[in-house]
Amino acid sequence: MVPVVAVLAAVAGLAAWYVWRPVPVSVVAPSRGNAAEIVYASGVVEPVTWAKVTPLVRERIVEQCNCEGSSVEKGDILARLDDSEARAALAELEARLSLAEQELRRYNLMVEKNTAAQQSVDRASSEVDQLKALAVGQRARLDSYIIRAPINGFVLRQDGEVGEVADLGTALFWVGEQKPLLVVADVNEEDIPRLRLGQKALLKSDAFRDRTLDATVSNITPKGDPVTKTYRVKLLLPDDTPLMIGMSTDVNVVVRVSENTLLLPSVAAEANKVFTIEEDRARLREIRTGIRGPNGIEILSGLDEKAHVVSPFPQDIKDGARVAITGAVK
Repeated sequence: MVPVVAVLAAVAGLAAWYVWRPVPVSVVAPSRGNAAEIVYASGVVEPVTWAKVTPLVRERIVEQCNCEGSSVEKGDILARLDDSEARAALAELEARLSLAEQELRRYNLMVEKNTAAQQSVDRASSEVDQLKALAVGQRARLDSYIIRAPINGFVLRQDGEVGEVADLGTALFWVGEQKPLLVVADVNEEDIPRLRLGQKALLKSDAFRDRTLDATVSNITPKGDPVTKTYRVKLLLPDDTPLMIGMSTDVNVVVRVSENTLLLPSVAAEANKVFTIEEDRARLREIRTGIRGPNGIEILSGLDEKAHVVSPFPQDIKDGARVAITGAVK
């Protein structure tokens, strides 16, 4: 009987120890620093001055310059499309016009000899005018088969090959200036009221993982997209930016900065509550916060620099629980 009692006492003691044992926690101390309120977006690098060149007719490419990366002037020929059918149509119109003009001359002679009515002359003259107008329009359309540079600049990119069919709306060339550059970003509609021209932005790009790059908000479109619920924002890049046209970037627009403020890691707080360590016990405290930025949460009240704050915020302890600090105070 005695051994059984001893075993039960040991089990009870072990259970009591398990229930009342200190919970191991790590802590941090609030620190001084700058807190930045950020608006995040994603964007793509584009030239400030550029134009997308698309065909006006759907036809096969028969000639194309090898000018990617080269400078061009407005009006320079970049490509030609197959205009054989258009030229055949023009030749037919010109032949019909020639016959109509001959017919008109014949009727004029007959009128002079009183062998034809003036009405016949008028009909022939009207047909000549119509055919002339059609021929002029067809000659103008022939220019649509020649793809020209719309502006001065560089051929930033060219697509398509001789023999391929150029579809309407498909860009064959991008022509523009290589500098200056900007980032075109889509900002959520709930964030757009906080943006202003001239605000600074910090950019991150996969091409330059170890660098934070600068930009400045230069344009905010007045009308948003009701489908995506975003607004287009342009951010001007400095001339010495290493970013290249077409690169994607993460954009962080700095909306507001609080300098030399009290900061706490974001993981240490849940809503506006934290656990602090006081006499080996965890105490749940309410705090007032400000900016929640990449450097942490701005603490406006409820903590001081001497506080020991449990981090990360514990989900499995209650106010007043016994704790043991296992991590160094930072």
